[in-house]
Amino acid sequence: MKRNPSASMPAAAPSPDAVMPPEENRDRIENFKTNPVRDALTDPVSTFSIDVDTASWSWVRRQLNRGQTPDPDTVRVEEMVNYFPYSYAGPDSAETPFQSTVTLMPNPWNANTRLMHIGIKGYDVVPATRPKSNLVFLIDTSGSMNQPDKLPLLVTAFKMTLDTLGPDDTVSIVTYAGSSGVALEPTKASDKAKIAAALDRLGADGSTAGASGIQEAYRLARANFVDGGVNRVMLATDGDFNVGPSDDDSLKNLIEKERKSGVFLSVFGFGVGNYNDQLMQVLAQNGNGVAAYIDTVSEARKAFVEQSAANLFTIAKDVKIQVEFNPEKIAEYRLIGYETRALNREDFNNDKVDAGDIGSGHSVTAIYEVTPKGSPATLNDPLRYGSKAAEAGAGGEELAFVKIRYKAPNEDVSKLIETPVTEANAVASFDDAGVDQRFSVAVAAFGQKLRDGHALADMNFAAIADIASKARGEDPFGYRAEFLQMVRIAESLSKN
Repeated sequence: MKRNPSASMPAAAPSPDAVMPPEENRDRIENFKTNPVRDALTDPVSTFSIDVDTASWSWVRRQLNRGQTPDPDTVRVEEMVNYFPYSYAGPDSAETPFQSTVTLMPNPWNANTRLMHIGIKGYDVVPATRPKSNLVFLIDTSGSMNQPDKLPLLVTAFKMTLDTLGPDDTVSIVTYAGSSGVALEPTKASDKAKIAAALDRLGADGSTAGASGIQEAYRLARANFVDGGVNRVMLATDGDFNVGPSDDDSLKNLIEKERKSGVFLSVFGFGVGNYNDQLMQVLAQNGNGVAAYIDTVSEARKAFVEQSAANLFTIAKDVKIQVEFNPEKIAEYRLIGYETRALNREDFNNDKVDAGDIGSGHSVTAIYEVTPKGSPATLNDPLRYGSKAAEAGAGGEELAFVKIRYKAPNEDVSKLIETPVTEANAVASFDDAGVDQRFSVAVAAFGQKLRDGHALADMNFAAIADIASKARGEDPFGYRAEFLQMVRIAESLSKN
């Protein structure tokens, strides 16, 4: 091999004007395929877990604000849709934890199909009836957190939480780097100064023993367990676990075991460059909690103040949705989003299968694109030797049948809510649909456009912005205005 004559000479210092190579990006993102169009005759049943996570929207927004088109696998459409609060009709009492509203409407991106919109609204627990909280802040203090948008932002976020707690609620702090430790023993929320001082003392250094920290946090939560109250570990990290059990399956098994104690887990992600979005999803989905991504102080306020009740107080757990389509009326259907929340058909009635939870006042949206029988939009040829069930007229005037299973927070046996869907659920024009329904459709369209352009090839960003603008409605925190800005940024990036 030819020797480089300068190899033994000391390297010259780089010029201040030299272009440095880009920093290695070690973000871990789960790959998944977009839901396909399904034949209602051969595959009439769709089953999935609800998802109240919002991390995808925050991540997409951050990338757009950095002038970057988001990686399609970071776009989970349901998390974008469910980021925004909606004023769907809710239940009148806590005895019924949530209420669903089904709306059939024309599809703004395909005149030959329709949208079946399912809006779920959780009961809003009033402050006077909120149970006592036992919270453990589990904070990643490893070296990778030593960046302005990580540990300092994290500390600011958790300080905001203190303003939402009652005087008898308790807060503990567990940290983990090379090993885990208790930075603050259980302390009454009324001693806000002591808790804030403990947060201010945190520094970032060392490797990441995440599993050890999780075990210590659960131990402390169990030791101070509040019967009938909120017992929750709140993990804040970039997800860069590199000491001890760190693969997704090992951590999933750990969380599944720990949640049986009645202690739930919520996950708040920070930073870029080595952000483990895939692990965040695994932990939150199996810990009966939410996954949010915090990129700004404004987002911290949304997650830790404005939606503190929804993120802390669970009103229904293991919530599953199953929709059966009547092939006499519906030829094909496609669920928009929820790819990572898909369940087997038999999982719906199996109370041992875990699913997502709904918090106080949470709104959840699911949207199907459905193709009426006889529509020119039908993609699948009829079966030559197909079933005669559709020809028998089974289901009468029903287009679909929606079933929702859920458990009360402290119960292990599920309850069932059933809703038939007929033309009585339909509106004549898209503009006749409610403001919230139309805005959520605009968000769903935007997500699909970012993730898989061919589904909305004939709908441009300007059309999406037009729908959102007309359905902006009341926007007290400016979330919908911000959405419009993101659509405009994406449009500009698409032209470059």
